[in-house]
Amino acid sequence: MVAGSACHAQQTVQQLGLVQQRLRRARVHHGAAVQHGRHIGDGQDGLRVLLDDDGAQALLAGDAADGAQVHLAGAEDGDFIDLDFMPEPQSPRPIVLVLHGLEGSTRRSYVLTTLAALEAQGLWGVGFNFRSCSGEPNRTTRSYHSGETGDLAHVLAMLAKRFPGRPMGAVGFSLGGNALLKYLGEVGGTEGAPLRAAAAISIPFDLAAGARMLETGLMGRVYTFYFMRMLRRKTSLKREILREAVDVDAVLRAKTLRAFDELATAPLHGFTGAEDYYARSSSAGFLSRIRVPTLLLHSLDDPFLPAHAVPTDAVSRNPALTGVFTRRGGHVGFIGGGLPLRPRPWAEGEAARFLAHHLGTATSP
Repeated sequence: MVAGSACHAQQTVQQLGLVQQRLRRARVHHGAAVQHGRHIGDGQDGLRVLLDDDGAQALLAGDAADGAQVHLAGAEDGDFIDLDFMPEPQSPRPIVLVLHGLEGSTRRSYVLTTLAALEAQGLWGVGFNFRSCSGEPNRTTRSYHSGETGDLAHVLAMLAKRFPGRPMGAVGFSLGGNALLKYLGEVGGTEGAPLRAAAAISIPFDLAAGARMLETGLMGRVYTFYFMRMLRRKTSLKREILREAVDVDAVLRAKTLRAFDELATAPLHGFTGAEDYYARSSSAGFLSRIRVPTLLLHSLDDPFLPAHAVPTDAVSRNPALTGVFTRRGGHVGFIGGGLPLRPRPWAEGEAARFLAHHLGTATSP
């Protein structure tokens, strides 16, 4: 049994590795038009990325057996966003954007699992890397945060323009789920809004309550230590450009996410402080305005948010929202199957099935 469990785990890792190898990276540039066909370097998979100046398309050179294409666009502020595309299906399929959590990326196992689940449901998955999360520091003082929806809106508009008529959905995890719900509330029932359906998993609905919880308890402190180590590293890498906007030394001394948000996130993104950032960015305040079918998967034992802060009443009052609140599941956990020997991710598949149903490609009940 133990040997069988190890074999199953190894197979799972290998399967996710194959998904990652099939991803093709596209860089969405912000700012002036880039020179047509300029080579910007080799991606993590050894493929060369070529840019064009009108955002239409670029070819991946190298050994891409599937002849994959990447699609780029320009925008406002001289920075970039990296997208990772699954191979484009031969026939047009609905597109689903996948947003990762705090200090994650499209290479995390839960994103790769989701991309595979979407493909199994006949959907074309595209991984969205928030600024600074694709393995390379971004170029401006601005980064990303739980309420950042401008980059998301820009990428969705770009995809809608490049693939007119394709139904689009999105899946967000943790921070990405909060940002996605906030975006959906901001858009509301706007005619022509790009997303037809969405799913959010392990959502920090109330950022202030979540920050308090992460400062208490063993798991909260473990997560905080992990996140702060990564955030301090990124701050160090961008020290020269950040010192114009924040007290870098003070940021590097921060021990909690609340302190980091007070010293860095807030001043870099136009908030008066951490509390202002939390109040204006928490997705709970935007749920009533969501008008597209949206699945919310959240566990009441999530160490990122106390159970009393989960807005179950607000969810029940909005017919566009389908809330699934479980007693167990942790944070981006939700492991099913034959525990502990044959674990199987549950939330990713549920999100894919929900989106397939609403985007018209459902292949299983």
